[in-house]
Amino acid sequence: MIHATAIVHPGARLAGDVEIGPYSVIGPHVEIGPGCRIGPHAVITGRTRLGANNRIYQFVSLGEVPQDKKYAGEPTRLEIGDNNTIREFCTFNCGTAQDAGATRVGNGNWIMAYVHLAHDCQVGNHTVFANNAQLAGHVHVGDHAILGGFTVVHQFCHIGAHSLTAMGTIVLQDVPPYVTASGNSARPYGINVEGLKRRGFGPAAVTRLKRAYKTLYKSSLTLDQARRELARQAKECPEIQPLLDFLASSTRGVIR
Repeated sequence: MIHATAIVHPGARLAGDVEIGPYSVIGPHVEIGPGCRIGPHAVITGRTRLGANNRIYQFVSLGEVPQDKKYAGEPTRLEIGDNNTIREFCTFNCGTAQDAGATRVGNGNWIMAYVHLAHDCQVGNHTVFANNAQLAGHVHVGDHAILGGFTVVHQFCHIGAHSLTAMGTIVLQDVPPYVTASGNSARPYGINVEGLKRRGFGPAAVTRLKRAYKTLYKSSLTLDQARRELARQAKECPEIQPLLDFLASSTRGVIR
């Protein structure tokens, strides 16, 4: 299952059925779980752990040191869950001691070519990153978020669950859950209705989330006033609570 031209360090820990393609390099602290397939010319280094059934395509670089001048060789990590697809030329860096010490990717993510995840990014489950989406350091991306091609996210920004960015979006502040964003810099353009329907949100929940969006963006309320009104609405629609929690935890402010 390991091509003769691949270089796998004796210290690496690989499940018995892992496939390693030609000319790939696997470092001494790497751990790769069962069912993973690593394409040709991939480099997996650092303290990197892959869960089960990940598909890594050719020319991917995982676990390399951060592009951060403060990094001084600390034993930080890259952790990737299960059932992820990571396409050609993606680059994921390990974390830094200034944050959680780990860059993390969850389960079931579909990550297209040339995507970059910088140090300390935290990516949830079942996200989609289109080609050339780029995350600076310390970015958090919630479950089921979709980043359009060439989306660029400023460091420390948070992207909420079920949100969507259009192609070429420049994100300089947090994008709340459910919101569709576009532009340079990103502005809100309604909620991700089609995505919510595909994930099982019923008509009543979608209608109430539309009302919540109007409260936040179309009512001329201040952010504090909008939060109080959303708290009232959340009593009837529990799906609004993640939006409230997101607003409460935002440190960069949300797009408005």
